[in-house]
Amino acid sequence: MDKIQSKHMKRRDFIQLASVLSFATLLKTTGFTPFVTASHAQSSGKPFSRQWLEELAQTLSKKPYKSPKTKLPDNYASLSYDQYRDIRFVREKAIWRDQKLPFQLQLFHTGFLYQYPIQISLVHEGQAFELKYSKDLFSFGPLVEEPDSEKKSGFSGFRIHTPINQKNYYDEFSVFQGASYFRAIAAGQVYGLSARGLSIDTGQPKGEEFPVFTKYWIEQPEKDDLDITVHALLDSKSVVGAYSFTLAPGQTTQISVKSTLYPRRELNHVGIAPLTSMFLLSPGKQNNFDDFRSRVHDTEGLSILNGKNEWIWRPLTNPRKLQFSAFIDKDPTGFGFSQRHRSFYDYQDLEARYEKRPSLWIEPVGKWGRGYIELVEIPTDKEIHDNIVAFWQPRDDLLPGNAYQYDYNLHWGWQPEPKNKLAIVATTRTGRAGSGVTQNNTNRIFIVDFRFSGIASNVYNNDLVADVSASSGRIEEVILQPNPEVGGQRLTFQYDPKGSDQADLRAVLTWKKRTVSEIWLYRWET
Repeated sequence: MDKIQSKHMKRRDFIQLASVLSFATLLKTTGFTPFVTASHAQSSGKPFSRQWLEELAQTLSKKPYKSPKTKLPDNYASLSYDQYRDIRFVREKAIWRDQKLPFQLQLFHTGFLYQYPIQISLVHEGQAFELKYSKDLFSFGPLVEEPDSEKKSGFSGFRIHTPINQKNYYDEFSVFQGASYFRAIAAGQVYGLSARGLSIDTGQPKGEEFPVFTKYWIEQPEKDDLDITVHALLDSKSVVGAYSFTLAPGQTTQISVKSTLYPRRELNHVGIAPLTSMFLLSPGKQNNFDDFRSRVHDTEGLSILNGKNEWIWRPLTNPRKLQFSAFIDKDPTGFGFSQRHRSFYDYQDLEARYEKRPSLWIEPVGKWGRGYIELVEIPTDKEIHDNIVAFWQPRDDLLPGNAYQYDYNLHWGWQPEPKNKLAIVATTRTGRAGSGVTQNNTNRIFIVDFRFSGIASNVYNNDLVADVSASSGRIEEVILQPNPEVGGQRLTFQYDPKGSDQADLRAVLTWKKRTVSEIWLYRWET
């Protein structure tokens, strides 16, 4: 944490002083506004509550959508990535920095991909104070000019800081910026995958619609608070939503989400609690990349605990063509993206540090009914592109005139999913079967290592069985043997596609007809 340079004024001091000085004089001499101790907030507040936000969203849903009108100056609308990075918030002006509160806010400027300003307000004691844009809040490096018009500039998002790693230093742990995207990390981690408020028509031929958090209301924390609450209004051509996020950083960072959706039209392909990540390559999916690293990914697999209490592990792929997978369920217990390899030597990348990227587990609150978890995998040849998406798709369409409540908890961390006694998939590897075979041989060999936790695999003796199947083609030469290097079992088998160009493979370990491992699912393609 930066050393505090100025002593903040307590609220009781303000009340006493206000009886002597005029309000205008007070602002001029101290720079404070009532209740919200940020000099760049409006001096007069407006009532705010969760109920008010829901009523606003419902009212807007009955009106035609209005696209943002503010257009950035040409020189800011066309900023490059490097130019945009040359605009930095002045950290000495961080919101609540001088008040010794447990959280601080820093703001992002418009420009580059972020073309439209958003509204950000601070909330204290039921009153909302909108933050006023000023270019004095930012420093502008040599790559970018200062904006010549403050009326056409604004904020594009914000980040939240707290002493998550060291007691006396405020580290950034969460960001809200761009459409309805937000992300977070746990202690000791670096950013990786992202979450979104909502997805609409992801991967559909007509094109995806990106709802936007157009307004935020951030509650001012008390000195002893362990969490901070952010409210947001989501808006798009198809839906309006009222969102509340309660963020609690730590060894595992939890974000509790309360969302109410008010459709403007019938929504038949909507993604609830969507996740976005990147997968380029791994030992199980190289795609002939000529890369010094054997692994390049923010996430390596989709983990699901379905309503039948079955654990599913689906290794991710970087497909040759766009592909979809649907996991039909009723009242899912949870799902998420997981990064299981945690050694630097798995990635050998000193800059990206993929071993420190967070896993993210979604825990629905209440019953979500029938639907399916959809996984979308998009081909990519660069690690800068997010190409993996997963979300919950309700079975029934969301209809205009109705309100739909979806509450859930997001757990960001090293291994945030619930503990279980089953063997988990440690590694998936595949390659051409045989030694010295010709290029025309289409048979594949698969190696799947299962790691047991809390119980040694040898207690099952010779009764441990591998059940392996394929949706097309044929499974051959199934071998299951102990693997003391991972503390579990190694499953080896060959797959003959028999002319198929795609197949879904499945494997699970059983003991006396009882499931003792995750269900391994794999999408194979030529």
